[in-house]
Formats: sequence, C-alpha cells, structure tokens
Amino acid sequence: MQHHLVALAVLLFAAPASAQPDPAVLLKPDRVYDGVSAAPHAGWVVLVRGEKIVAAGPADTVAAPQDAKVIALPGTTLLPGLIDAHSHLLLYPYDKAKWDDQVLKEPLAERVCRATVHAKADLLSGFTTLRDLGTEGAGFADVGIKSAIDKGIVPGPRLLVTTRAIVATGTYAPRKFAPEWRIPQGADEADGDRLRTVVREQVRGGADWIKVYADLAHGPDRKPRPTFSLEELKLIVSTAKDAGVPVVAHAQSKEGMTRAALAGVETIEHGDGGDVEVFRLMAKHNVGYCPTLAAAEAYARYFGGWQPGRPETQELKSKRESFKAAIDSGVVIVNGSDIGVFAHGDGARELELLVDYGLTPVRALKAATSVAAKALHLDATIGTVRADRLADLIAVEGDPTTDIRALRKVKLVMKAGALHKQP
Repeated sequence: MQHHLVALAVLLFAAPASAQPDPAVLLKPDRVYDGVSAAPHAGWVVLVRGEKIVAAGPADTVAAPQDAKVIALPGTTLLPGLIDAHSHLLLYPYDKAKWDDQVLKEPLAERVCRATVHAKADLLSGFTTLRDLGTEGAGFADVGIKSAIDKGIVPGPRLLVTTRAIVATGTYAPRKFAPEWRIPQGADEADGDRLRTVVREQVRGGADWIKVYADLAHGPDRKPRPTFSLEELKLIVSTAKDAGVPVVAHAQSKEGMTRAALAGVETIEHGDGGDVEVFRLMAKHNVGYCPTLAAAEAYARYFGGWQPGRPETQELKSKRESFKAAIDSGVVIVNGSDIGVFAHGDGARELELLVDYGLTPVRALKAATSVAAKALHLDATIGTVRADRLADLIAVEGDPTTDIRALRKVKLVMKAGALHKQP
C-alpha cells in the first residue's frame, strides 16, 4: 500500500511535460503598412506565434513552420492595431442621453455593462488600445473594466486608465442646482495642497495616467478659462511623476494650454483656442496634441444644429484654423478622438477628419499607431509591425495609406496574438 502511495505522489508532483509551443499563424495580405514607413510594403507577410510577431517581411524571406495556420487576406492592408489616446468607455452620445442623465440617473452597474459593449465595438472596429480619460462620475470603474479585459472576461482594447480625473472646486458638472445642495460631481474636486492627496489616491486606485482639467467653460459667459494656477498644475505633475505616472491635461484656452505645457504635462487634449505660438511652446516642451476633431463635430450636431453637408459653424471653422496652426507649428499630433461623445465603434471618424483637416493619410495612420504608442510610452511593445512586438494587428479592405476611408472595412482584428475578428 505504501508503495502505491509513493507512486501516486510521484505522478501528482512530477514536473509537467514540456509545454507545446503556441501554434504559428501566417497572415498573408496584399500589403503591410508597418506604422513607420512612408508607404506600405507589397507582398509582405507576417508570422505570429503566441502573443508576438515573429517575423515580418517579403513572403520569400519569412520561413513559416509547416503546421502554421495560414490566413489569406486578399485585397487587404495589414497594419498595427489602432490606438485612440482620448476615449470614454463609460459615456455614449449625448443625443441618446444627456451627460447629466448618464452621470446622475444611470446606476453604476448599468454604466459598466454599457462600457463592456462599447469596448467590444471599439475593438472590432480596429482599435486595440485606448487611453480612457475619465469615468465621468463612475469612480474607479475603469480599473475594473481594464482588469476584466486583461483577464479575458470580456473582449476589449488594451486600456490605460485615468479613473476620476481632477477638477478645480466649483468648475465642473452637474451644475445649476441650489447652492445648499452638494451634487455628486463627474470628477475629483481639489485645490491647493489637497491636489497632492488626490493624485496619490488615484494612483493607489489604479490610475495609469492622471488627467487634470487645466481650464473649463465657467463664468457668466461660459468661455473656457484656466481653473488651476501654474503652481497647482506643477504640484499635480511632480506628485504624479514621483509615482512614475504621467499627466494629461484637458485644455481649450490658450492660457490653459500654456500653463499645462509649462507645468510638464505630456499631452494636451482639445486645444480649440490654440495658435501657432502655443503649439510651438508645446513642441518645445515635447507635449503631444490630441485634437478630438470628431468630438467637435459631434458637439456641433448636438448643440448647434449642424448636419454634414451644411456650411461649417463658426466653432468648426475655428477648430479647422486651430488645427492648421498645429500642423504649421510642428507639434506632435496624436490620434485622440473623445470617443464616447460620439458613438463607440466609429473611431475611424477621427482619422478621416485628421486627413480632411490637413494631414496626409500616412501621417494620420502614424498618429494612430507608432506616434500614439510613443506618446503613451508603449512604443517598445505596440504601434509597429516588426519582430518582437505584440501581435496587435488589423487588416482592412483596400489601402488606407491612399484612402483613409479603408479603415471602415475591417476584416481582421488580432490583439496580442488572439483573433477577435477574421474573414
């Protein structure tokens, strides 16, 4: 009996057999856009094993194992998975439900359920990485959604999260309630020395980035005005930097953008009031720019009655002029759309507008791949098609380097080697 027990113990605790290597996948599109070159590479193939790209190059130079799964992608361009550096998974278009109603009337569980649907829609539309810039009243829900995606519980893009975001007291929303009532806010209110505590609380809660509203529309005329002093913004940046966490700033006014750039934030969002001078300041301080063109278009629809095909509103004309100033200044333009303000799954709209407003299709693609990856400190792992990078890859019908609208025709989505969509 004792001998049988010993034998059983040996079986139970013996070292497992060598794990079988992950099966290889060979992707065969018409062309590959690698995220950095000036043009796509015709006749290239990409070999993937496990989570990573093993090789990418001309078909006759990439040696695929005999048992590799071959996915033929005729008529397509293979390119890095797209990145959106400004998203809100916990929001959806305001013509469906007002922002106040989403924040104050929808239960948190409902908002999280909606966010999982949004995440899947964004992934299947070709976006394999999102930076989510604030839960808008949903606390640390983005941390949980990120964890659920990472564990494979729900499908979605790779997430970088900012949790609650930071606003100056009395400047955010919901508003217009009697002064004796304290209405739950869509972000963390703080000022002065308390900003240090709020930053640390958000980092402890799981924030990958800290988001601050450097200005907001407040005052009698509702114009964007700075909300934090330069010293307060520097305190936020230095506290976050001590924890190894970068800072992103919402800023629409020239003064808000200037203070944010001087304080050391890494990207500025919106920049509606930007001119060549402030964009050059941003370039000098290595501050990236997320223009959120699609959100500006959505706001014109919701609140200005504008419809595509009609003459642009004054706000849209000003946005176009500001974006031209950004191009002329040499500032790094990063794809960031504010998706959630407009429909999830429609992220390609931002890239279409980047081209419409003056970028070449190739530069727009770089803004959503290699340039965005570098801005988010992820360029060692994603954003390009090359060996040893994570296999975040999409295939689209046609050639987006000549017609950006090809991004609407997504045929394959692979995230870290896992196929989420294929022909």
